[in-house]
Amino acid sequence: MAWKTFPLTVVRTDMITPTALSLTFERSDGEPFEYKAGQFINVHFDADGQPVHRSYSIATPPDGGVFEIAMSPVKGGLATKLLSGLKVGDVIDASGPYGRFVLRDDDPCRYILAATGTGVTPYRAMLPALEKLLTEGFTIDILLGIWRREEALYAEDFIRFCDEHAGAVFHACYSREMPDEPQEHEREGYVQLHVAALDPRPETDIVYLCGNPNMIDEAMEMLKAREFPTRQLRREKYLPARV
Repeated sequence: MAWKTFPLTVVRTDMITPTALSLTFERSDGEPFEYKAGQFINVHFDADGQPVHRSYSIATPPDGGVFEIAMSPVKGGLATKLLSGLKVGDVIDASGPYGRFVLRDDDPCRYILAATGTGVTPYRAMLPALEKLLTEGFTIDILLGIWRREEALYAEDFIRFCDEHAGAVFHACYSREMPDEPQEHEREGYVQLHVAALDPRPETDIVYLCGNPNMIDEAMEMLKAREFPTRQLRREKYLPARV
């Protein structure tokens, strides 16, 4: 496949959890970068003389300016080596945007937005749109599955959003280490178990699932057993790269 790429300049890098790296880019060619919240880009580079690419969801709302992605390191990963070594001013090649993991023209309902790890980045990009939907009769549950509090990516953004908007609830679900003094939004156990605990119903709910394939498969099995139609189940799997 011939990719239509464009250059991106690094404008900021941050470690936003002990392991997750945030990279903020702008187009180097002066063109605006237009996308829908929930879409992703491909980062292109050469490895051993062969062209390869890796996909990253966009973590910021669309505004035509700079945008952010988040990366969790993969041991021995080619993209990990590339991206973790980038500095402000460096230029890389990218293509996109891609993907249909976006908000649609749904009637008012409850959105259940579940993710593991960096799979929560699309939901961060959706926050302004979700804010508008809350005024139109929607309710929203955002669930993030990680193994401990320190790895809760963008948790402050989701906590603040839900504190400021009635009808929105954030759940941080910890699979390994529960804090000694958990806060109201913190839960123990895998995120898919807490999706089930919300008693999702096809008459009232639409479910988004993003991140670990095992989480998505288990949640899908539970939801299909509840007779959810395909149109109300939206998913994006983060498949691990071989290298």
